[in-house]
Amino acid sequence: MDQQQAREYLLNKPFTVETFPFGEGVSVFKVKHKMFATLTLGKMSPGDNESVDTGNGICWVNLKCDPQEAIILRDIFPSVIPGYHMSKVHWNTVKLDGSVPAGEIQRMMDNSFNLVVSNMIVKDQQSILLHL
Repeated sequence: MDQQQAREYLLNKPFTVETFPFGEGVSVFKVKHKMFATLTLGKMSPGDNESVDTGNGICWVNLKCDPQEAIILRDIFPSVIPGYHMSKVHWNTVKLDGSVPAGEIQRMMDNSFNLVVSNMIVKDQQSILLHL
């Protein structure tokens, strides 16, 4: 999955908007004003046991995740690391380098969206669930 495919998949979620609060290089995807994903192309700086992108154009996506599942995914896929600039407990960063199957990335995106929606007030949840 490349950056454009990831962007299109995220934007197809109901009530999703793409914003750029951190500048034009970082897309932030929100459902009803709640962030569920970020997407960026570029470098990561070393630290907190995170990998460093060497500037080869690899895209990164941050996704909310159940804490136990987050650890399991990090153990299975080397391209899944603790959330970069996010809570390391509740977020994972996925390097879109082709090593994680597209279907698995889509599942992670779906889970991130659903986790955020499940923490909304019932009225907002219901309006979103009608479109799934």
